[in-house]
Amino acid sequence: MASAMTGELSAELRGFREVQRLSYACAEAVAAQLKPGVTEREAARMQREWLYERGVRDWFHRPFAWFGDRTAFVDFKIPLQFFPTNRRLEAGMPFILDMAPVYKGHTADIGYSGCLGLNPLHDKLLADLKDHRELILREVRERRPLREIYEDVDRLMVRQGYANRHRAYPFGVIAHKIDRVKERRWSPTLFGFGTQSLKGLASDALHGHRDGWSPLWSPYKFSDHPPRPGLWAVEPHLGFRGTGAKFEEILVVTDSRDPEQSAFWLDDNLPHVRRWNEGAV
Repeated sequence: MASAMTGELSAELRGFREVQRLSYACAEAVAAQLKPGVTEREAARMQREWLYERGVRDWFHRPFAWFGDRTAFVDFKIPLQFFPTNRRLEAGMPFILDMAPVYKGHTADIGYSGCLGLNPLHDKLLADLKDHRELILREVRERRPLREIYEDVDRLMVRQGYANRHRAYPFGVIAHKIDRVKERRWSPTLFGFGTQSLKGLASDALHGHRDGWSPLWSPYKFSDHPPRPGLWAVEPHLGFRGTGAKFEEILVVTDSRDPEQSAFWLDDNLPHVRRWNEGAV
């Protein structure tokens, strides 16, 4: 993968970029249809149907939707609370759409933050996520241990006045590895997660444990190692009281000694990046 960015993206990386762009197109299409009274379950179904119509038949995980204070995981104690509920969207309410489809054997995992109408606080959270994207890339290129980078993200959030909400995810992860998945006619899920993808993650965890690394990027000791080459779905998640915002996208890590080639975001043409660029202009 070290040579992936010597010119154009490799065919392999183009496949991952394609499914990531498809996912964000889905998020923007569904977000444009949201209106007061829509439930999280309906928004999740809208994502599933949109992707199914475009050929998606397998998942790393099925779509999620969180509205209002659920975007900040307020009072989340158990994994079942992450699944879509009958919470209804209201004017001025933030929302997050999160999906991880498998398309043509390639996986993406994305998070899209939006708001139904004006919400200056939500705008501020989205703007401040830019610093996290830059910090993560810079420190991965420095080959800092994942656990240390996680702690630096934490410290940046504290300076910004926010709470770390990705710590509420299982194992407190800010990222996880993703990979190719074999295409099959029938692709079952278990608790909303694709069984093939879970097997791949479990295999990585097994091999990683033996070799001293983990496919989960967490604040714990098992993530106390330099970035492992491969594709990582990264999702810093900010919270301020009852409002949460995040992005999630693919970070490519290689074994190149050239800093710019050693790590890079797979795609800079994504909604949150365009938003920042337009704001700068």
